[in-house]
Amino acid sequence: MKIDTSKAKINDILSRSVAQILPSKEKMEQVLSSTKRLRIYIGADATGPQLHLGHATNFMMLERLRKLGHEVIVLFGDFTAMIGDPTDKNAARTQLSKKEVEKNIKTWMDQVRHIVDFDDKENPARVVKNSAWLAKLDFEKMVELASSFTVQQMLERDMFEKRIKEEKPIYVHEFFYPLLQGYDSVALDVDVEIGGTDQTFNMLAGRTLQKKYNNHEKFVIATTLLEDPETRKKLMSKSEGNYVALNDTPRDMFGKIMALKDGVIGQMFVDCTDIPLKDAREIASAIERNTINPRDAKVRLAKEVVTIYHSKEEAEKAEQFFVETFSQKVTPTDIPEVHISEDSVSIVDFLIGAGLAKSRSDARRKIEQGGVELDNTKIIDYKEELQRNHSNKKVLKVGKKDFVKIIFV
Repeated sequence: MKIDTSKAKINDILSRSVAQILPSKEKMEQVLSSTKRLRIYIGADATGPQLHLGHATNFMMLERLRKLGHEVIVLFGDFTAMIGDPTDKNAARTQLSKKEVEKNIKTWMDQVRHIVDFDDKENPARVVKNSAWLAKLDFEKMVELASSFTVQQMLERDMFEKRIKEEKPIYVHEFFYPLLQGYDSVALDVDVEIGGTDQTFNMLAGRTLQKKYNNHEKFVIATTLLEDPETRKKLMSKSEGNYVALNDTPRDMFGKIMALKDGVIGQMFVDCTDIPLKDAREIASAIERNTINPRDAKVRLAKEVVTIYHSKEEAEKAEQFFVETFSQKVTPTDIPEVHISEDSVSIVDFLIGAGLAKSRSDARRKIEQGGVELDNTKIIDYKEELQRNHSNKKVLKVGKKDFVKIIFV
């Protein structure tokens, strides 16, 4: 496999979304500039059904390195997901069943395929699961792995220190996690691991074990996390419900990006798109200098992102829907239809049946908060019924962006 050693491409990759490279960026550049084909991997525990834009940064970097000709591996931590990573957790993570993990892995593959090429004829990305080797470790091997680290080293982790201060429990099995994730590097005998800065401890554990067992240097590329520059909180947080999922519909993806703060747009272009780094930085600078309308920049960002995970055509449709719904405040023409054969139906039952509410209490809350409109008139009584009358077509709006055309048949 021919390795692309273009200095410009290497510099662009190592300058984009990178917080730290260990042992150093200079040594990483030297290795990438040689003709050596590196084995590079990302480890991800499938702890839920969705990935978000914060996860995408690492996969985009992996794909850029694959395009240089290097061997890249996506490791799904099916075994480690059943333990639970204590990273950034104030309490022990709930352990998952094997069935739950396998279901999540399938959905993750569908999402990652939009970023990483698993079908390239010459150099496809590989997929592995760490149960292939971790499930075979016996107690003797686990003791041997544990002897590579001290309890003091484990307790230096921020989340453990915080739990101790708050007198919250730390379970012994949580110490196993960095050992097992670190052993992934040994089993795969990798040259490079990519992960967010919140994974640095775990990646360094792998670096220690790789030297011990394979006498092999491993580079660690710690990528930047998408954060709010004002609050320093994660911009994509599943626990807080404010994230753009990779499997969101084009409309939802576009709308969520348009709702982001102006101050995060520049970093989003760097971390979540493939536009040239120079262009991304110029956009960020223009926003800071107020020489560009942030809304215009958001529109471009939203279209770039939707194009990656759906298509250019879907991005254009999502923009049109957004403009019609939010800017011009008119009812969009392209909305789903629901046919009703009865003469009347409870508004609460309809919202649940149409997937516009999760439960009766959720439907009632949306109505009482004024978020449900029928033909531009707010519904204020959750006991109200949708009835057939002289017009058998009605438009129901829920929230700011969900529309349904009701047709009595």
